[in-house]
Amino acid sequence: MTLRLAHQADGQPEIFLALQGEGPRLGRPSTFLRLSGCNLWCRWCDTPYTWRWDATHPHDDDRVFDRAVEEIVCTDDEVVARVLALGCPALVLTGGEPLLQQAALVPLLRRLRAADPRLTVDVETNGTVRPSHALLAEVQLLVVSPKLSNAGVPEAQRLRPALEDLAALPQAAFKFVVAGPDDLAEVRALLSRLDVPASRVWLMPQGRDGATLRARAGWLADLCRDEGFWFSDRLHVHLSGDARGT
Repeated sequence: MTLRLAHQADGQPEIFLALQGEGPRLGRPSTFLRLSGCNLWCRWCDTPYTWRWDATHPHDDDRVFDRAVEEIVCTDDEVVARVLALGCPALVLTGGEPLLQQAALVPLLRRLRAADPRLTVDVETNGTVRPSHALLAEVQLLVVSPKLSNAGVPEAQRLRPALEDLAALPQAAFKFVVAGPDDLAEVRALLSRLDVPASRVWLMPQGRDGATLRARAGWLADLCRDEGFWFSDRLHVHLSGDARGT
């Protein structure tokens, strides 16, 4: 089996060791595996090099990327070797949208767990694709990040029936990217529809630099305190900026 991966600044596959910067595991040392390809086109996406192959959809960063350059096809053997060499059994599958390649991920995760029984697996997903039973058997946490209208994607594309299935899973947490106070009405309406309590929800300020994050963090943190949501910062942005491999 093969996987389509993004690459780091040095051209190597984007498999790297870092502190988790967002969501329920914020601050945890983790091995990241960044897959290429996405079925959405969020205008503020911080990894447009995983999907913006043309200028069809607007983006805050107007660059268009060459898929032949940005996408690396790796064999299971290469991915397994690179992940194990990092020595950290906390694995995060991210993207892009990793569930687009879930058929290839299942045998990979089984091989990794056989090699290191300590392995734990988190998946970061936009909530548009149903995970298979085979994949769920290998995953401890799904961080589901449904996109709000601030992403610039039509609702029919970003809020799909898969969300209902994901909301019913005990290992699913929900994370929302919030740009302004007006976004909260959308968050509340969606959580009501999905019957997801605030205790399973992380709200994170939208921003690709520390100044923007700090400007939005104060009022969002207060809202989380008052309404029972968890607050998520973007630790990796504060530590390393908006860079690959962080």
